[in-house]
Amino acid sequence: MSDRKPKSPWPTKAAMEQIYDKNLWGGDKDEFYSGIGSHDPEILVPYIQTVGRFLTSFDTPLTVCDLGCGDFNVGRKLAPLAKNYIGVDIVADLIEHNQKTFANGNVSFQSLDIAKGRLPSADCAMIRQVFQHLSNDEIKQVLPKLNNYKYVILTEHLPAESFVPNADIISGQGIRLKKQSGIDLLVPPFNLKIIEENQLLRLPEKNGTGIIVSVLYTMF
Repeated sequence: MSDRKPKSPWPTKAAMEQIYDKNLWGGDKDEFYSGIGSHDPEILVPYIQTVGRFLTSFDTPLTVCDLGCGDFNVGRKLAPLAKNYIGVDIVADLIEHNQKTFANGNVSFQSLDIAKGRLPSADCAMIRQVFQHLSNDEIKQVLPKLNNYKYVILTEHLPAESFVPNADIISGQGIRLKKQSGIDLLVPPFNLKIIEENQLLRLPEKNGTGIIVSVLYTMF
């Protein structure tokens, strides 16, 4: 995508731009591709079905903010179930593409760094396999902003066996699985305060090394 803008000096932003620029998560050249986790039907179909049941359980549809919407392959299947659907991502070129391709009456997109920027207002925030790529410091910057939502649906790639949570990493392509760790927002150093936690979905990886877990937090 030769007409992309100059790269940002922000480390996390630059790292994510490089992932899409160089197709480090797969996909064809000049294609925005958010990785197999956003495209594998064995992962995607159960997630869409489960989150879809939650979204349609309300008499009045919710406004959803998708924090880290990526290539929107997941969000576009859930957006029809929401009153409004706001996709957010740190990569400006990606958001520009999504806005041109997917925006409509109830779907819009914003380019921002969720650790630094003000998050859009909504009833429910979805954070799907995003925190696993962020440092503990950046996650800490996001967490106070989640109190502006009634519901948060968090999806993370975790070790299959017991693990020590929240090992710190440098933000980028890699995740904590390589350190036999994963994100648990309810324990140190995060200690997120919630009303209730419900596990929505637990999917084993084909190779048995990890699981993909989605939880619903009801916020204060």
